[in-house]
Amino acid sequence: MNTLKRIAAGILSTVFLFGMAACSSTTASETTISGDTTALSSASDAGNTAAFTTVEEGKLIMATNAFFPPYEFYEGDKVVGIDAEIAAAVAEKLGLELVIEDVEFDSIIAGVQGGKYDIGCAGMTVTESRLKSVNFSSTYATGIQSIIIPEGSEIKDIDTLLNGNYRVGVQSGTTGDIYMSSSVEDGGVGEDRVERFAKGNDAVIALTSGKIDAVVIDNEPAKAFVAANTGLTILDTPYAVEDYAMAINKENTALKDAIDAALKELTDDGTIPAIINKYIPAEG
Repeated sequence: MNTLKRIAAGILSTVFLFGMAACSSTTASETTISGDTTALSSASDAGNTAAFTTVEEGKLIMATNAFFPPYEFYEGDKVVGIDAEIAAAVAEKLGLELVIEDVEFDSIIAGVQGGKYDIGCAGMTVTESRLKSVNFSSTYATGIQSIIIPEGSEIKDIDTLLNGNYRVGVQSGTTGDIYMSSSVEDGGVGEDRVERFAKGNDAVIALTSGKIDAVVIDNEPAKAFVAANTGLTILDTPYAVEDYAMAINKENTALKDAIDAALKELTDDGTIPAIINKYIPAEG
């Protein structure tokens, strides 16, 4: 079985070909975005489903990690990006005020499961392990896991990386971490060759200083990191393709139904494609 087939098999077994990626930070902050509360007052307005509940009445509390451009990042003291705008559009559809909380990525699933947040929206992929704790919305965006290497690296393709003795940096808890920590047979390098970092930028700094040989991370932040750090490049071959979704408490099926209905409407009317194109312009 060649490398791409092994990776595909690994993704099918751990991700259902839905998607995640993510970020992490040691601080927490909050951004509030007000929606048009006259738009929809209940889930029945967004798909004829039962009325939903939220953690705080009138609000949709979203947990994210705001260090994953272009999906979530700071402009001044405000969290912006693809996830932030899509969540704001969903909140408006549901007649809610969006509140964004910037937290450690690894705490998002537990926070949604425990009822602290309504949704987790952080370039997040559906995995088997996460499905044990939360439900996920329908997907709304697609990401690619890419490999950052130094210019002139001996790593010329995925097989070289997997079958060599190279150390790989990942952001803790992301799918890059999940994939790379698996065995070579499943498309990874194994636990012994993985270095975990709290933030993607920390992994890139380690790469530029020669402490590791490659970084596996989502393609869009990868491009931003390469642009900001001379001497780095992205391996031509994508490592994995993923679809992103919102994590939702398993018991709140009415909220999931309402969000799914809102996402469909926002996709059909062109809102979500326009948001994605704003941050990731289609190549012409």
